[in-house]
Amino acid sequence: MIGIMSDSHDNCDAIKQAVLFFNNAGCELVIHAGDFIAPFAAGELKGLACPVKAVFGNCDGERQGLKKVFKSLGTLCEEPFRFSHKGVSFLVTHTHFNIKNYTASGDYDVIIYGHTHKADIRKEKGTLVINPGETGGWLTGRPSVGLLSLKDMRAEVISL
Repeated sequence: MIGIMSDSHDNCDAIKQAVLFFNNAGCELVIHAGDFIAPFAAGELKGLACPVKAVFGNCDGERQGLKKVFKSLGTLCEEPFRFSHKGVSFLVTHTHFNIKNYTASGDYDVIIYGHTHKADIRKEKGTLVINPGETGGWLTGRPSVGLLSLKDMRAEVISL
């Protein structure tokens, strides 16, 4: 299982819930699509039993502090972030503006994005596109995360 989160926006309680959920689900990797906001919030991910791959969001201002926290968590970089995991090609971005270009390329099995705070799971030109909604829950009042099964390439959004 792959855990997916985005837009946690300093909501430490929601991040702690997400960490507990991902650990209980047996996630082997967690992907964060940006907008941690501050290093103290990203530090809550230290409770994960797996590594994290993440991109910066448009509200992540204290980037040096976030990079420092991530030295013990995994990978944090600028968007778009391309990588492969267990033979599956991923692209992670914070913003949604280039999703159509990315799917049109046919280069990715899975594209993960955030920014809109709205959950979205769809297939577009053979690519699974996922937005887990907002882990912080500030706009909707419903913190959420995503789960991706690599076994059957199915994703779901879970309310915390």
